[in-house]
Amino acid sequence: MGEVARYFFRLGCIAFGGPAAHLALMRRELVRERGWVSDAELMDLLGAASLIPGPNSTELSMHIGAKRAGWWGLWLAGAAFIVPAVAIVLAIAWAYVEYGDTPAGEGIILGVQPFILAIIVQAIWGLRGAVVKGWMTFVIVLATTALALRGANEILLILGAGGVALLAGLAGGGRRPPSLRGFARRLPRPSMGMLAVAPVGGVPAWDLFLVFLKIGSVLYGSGYVLAAFLQSELVDQRGWLTEKEVVDAIAAGQFTPGPLFSSATFAGYVAGGLDGALAATAGIFLPSFVFVALTHPLIPKLRGSRWAAPFLDGVNAAALALMAVVTLTLAREALDSMFAAALFSVAAVVLIRWSPNSVWLVAAGAALGLGHAAFTR
Repeated sequence: MGEVARYFFRLGCIAFGGPAAHLALMRRELVRERGWVSDAELMDLLGAASLIPGPNSTELSMHIGAKRAGWWGLWLAGAAFIVPAVAIVLAIAWAYVEYGDTPAGEGIILGVQPFILAIIVQAIWGLRGAVVKGWMTFVIVLATTALALRGANEILLILGAGGVALLAGLAGGGRRPPSLRGFARRLPRPSMGMLAVAPVGGVPAWDLFLVFLKIGSVLYGSGYVLAAFLQSELVDQRGWLTEKEVVDAIAAGQFTPGPLFSSATFAGYVAGGLDGALAATAGIFLPSFVFVALTHPLIPKLRGSRWAAPFLDGVNAAALALMAVVTLTLAREALDSMFAAALFSVAAVVLIRWSPNSVWLVAAGAALGLGHAAFTR
């Protein structure tokens, strides 16, 4: 349990870049370096996380924690991964209210994103063997990628891919297809320059907890989906926040490590102070713990079932395709300058030649980004 808590706490401190980056970081250390899970097991756990509401990478950490250390490992892994992001976002929310600006955030993101992008590309390439098991999964990857690039709903794509693979498996008499031989939505680029002083509201913590509990219980999808829920629940229906404060909350979750759902901490602080921040955080993450606890024991049964195993294969293929689409979007946003492109090239060479620990890569990217921001300001 201590091993699980230490690893996921450290991961929570360096996990910039969203769910695709988080998966890539987990694969580097937990599959290739520590051997906690195999690539195939990692994709099964990700597939299970994709079928329930909530932040996929956080739920994946819970699944891995449960596999490594049982029931308590599930709770420890999730909490350890969440805590660093919540603490950082809470500090940013305090600075947002008191001072209104923390310009160092842009420099960190500028340097870290190209390094994280290189890790994601390496992970996608490495996972292809565990996901593309035959002609059907290969076709699903291609079709899902094409549809996602055209803006299709990611949840429908995941469920549809699972259904197609299941039907193909049944048509083949339950046998696996023969083996092969031989989002895409643009999230706004985070910018700390937009932050402006805002008053702390007086919304009761219990009310915030219930609203964010509802959001965490039903939310699938990307940062745009979370932004839409916050806009509807906190601005349109209740008037607890302004539209600008919702945008700033999403940005705070984007440019900090860990899950994007830490935006709830920011929104809760602005609406209800420290109590509101803690209540909103507990509300939005609690459903994920419950859903993972209920579904984790079913994963081995799904993989062992001739009915459910093809469905899981299809879900895994769609998840890998969506990860590739997110990577393309991130590449368009991150590699928008010669400096960023040079960092990506350096990161790729370092990964291929030496494959260092992810902590050093992220730290190097952050230092280079801050240095570039200081010299160009």
